Amino acid sequence: MKIDYEKNTDGLVPAIIQDSATRKVLMLGYMNQEAWEKTQKSGKVTFFSRSKNRLWTKGEESGNFLNLVEASVDCDADTLLIKVKPDGPTCHTGTDTCWAETNYANYGFLSQLENIIEQRRLDAGESSYVASLFKKGINKIAQKVGEEAVETVIEAKDSNTELFLNEAADLLFHYLILLRAKGHTLDEVAELLHGRHKDH
Repeated sequence: MKIDYEKNTDGLVPAIIQDSATRKVLMLGYMNQEAWEKTQKSGKVTFFSRSKNRLWTKGEESGNFLNLVEASVDCDADTLLIKVKPDGPTCHTGTDTCWAETNYANYGFLSQLENIIEQRRLDAGESSYVASLFKKGINKIAQKVGEEAVETVIEAKDSNTELFLNEAADLLFHYLILLRAKGHTLDEVAELLHGRHKDH
């Protein structure tokens, strides 16, 4: 990986720090060649601190290290993307990120859908399909998941892509409702799968 340190007169390149698991951007720092070499050697992300005017390993005082997973350089060779496994909060203020965001996995629209399902669950007076399912209880919700699973299997044996995808969407939707009804989240399932992947 060739990094162009000469584009800036101070010999520093921006280093975007991203959680390797959640993909959340945690912070932005700066590295010179010495900082990058130390990062590779130690496995702990090290910056050049402009305020301290020296090399600075994130976590050297707090213990909240950023453990190097992988790194890449952008198309102009003057910005680093460093993926890490954080040992704790990244920001010196104690927050997960330097933008005061919570560092949790985001599954795009599926995460948004989980939030909508939770809102419907909490609003008992809501006259929505989701709210009505929660009112009927866990047995009805589990039954719906079973029905949608059977319908998905049936369509999988046919060649109608549109019908299969619609049934697959219905199954996933009801599965998310079942997870919420049992007090769990998609993130918990993903963590379990991730653990299994690491074990094999």
